[in-house]
Amino acid sequence: MKTAEIQARLEACSMEALPAELAAWEGDSRSTVQKLLERYRKKQAAYEKELARTEVMKKYEKVYGEYSFICGIDEAGRGPLAGPVVAGAVILPKDCNILYLNDSKQLSAKKREELYDVIMEQAVSTAVGVVSPAVIDEINILQATYEAMRIAIGKLSPAPNLLLNDAVKIPEVSIRQIPIVKGDAKSISIAAASIIAKVTRDRMMEAYDTLYPEYGFAGHKGYGSATHIAALKEYGPCPIHRRTFIGNFVTVEG
Repeated sequence: MKTAEIQARLEACSMEALPAELAAWEGDSRSTVQKLLERYRKKQAAYEKELARTEVMKKYEKVYGEYSFICGIDEAGRGPLAGPVVAGAVILPKDCNILYLNDSKQLSAKKREELYDVIMEQAVSTAVGVVSPAVIDEINILQATYEAMRIAIGKLSPAPNLLLNDAVKIPEVSIRQIPIVKGDAKSISIAAASIIAKVTRDRMMEAYDTLYPEYGFAGHKGYGSATHIAALKEYGPCPIHRRTFIGNFVTVEG
């Protein structure tokens, strides 16, 4: 069989079937085939490493496995100068096998988008809570974050009976909560919530960019980049700027 035909067979293999297919060609002494096999062995090794990493991230889901509906909670947008804060809430199935879940900040925008679609397809339930810049200014960012989380939790169906939170304990919630420091890198449920929150907020900021193009929201998503601060100083604040966040850069009226 030609090397190209062997490659086509390897490419068509599922990761589960790949080891057997690699073994079938180990006796082929052609250098082109051996180089091809080595490439796919590396691919298999990377896959197995990711399986192991993901398995470690199921630790809390296993420890609290007696709970029927475990919900991961995380937020996006606590630090920006503009835009809302968004909380994500995700209940994954018990047999969840989604790979590459991680803290959304550790993933590329393309990977986040890919995983967003997979999470939305496979999750038992997902929800987001959004709190506006005006409310952030009124009640402060921490309280606004809690409110966004409560909104997201309230939208879930079925209702969760355990919350895995990224570091915080949410006030005024009667469901049992497990705060986990750096939880978005330690729990698949929190990581999934992190991705849902981040992608949702990024899409919102890209939409705001069409309304207020002079600020470049599509690029920096409202964070305090040099270009954003320069635009803020040149044009002043727009309706989605957080007045309580921008006082170091511009004079805020009222």
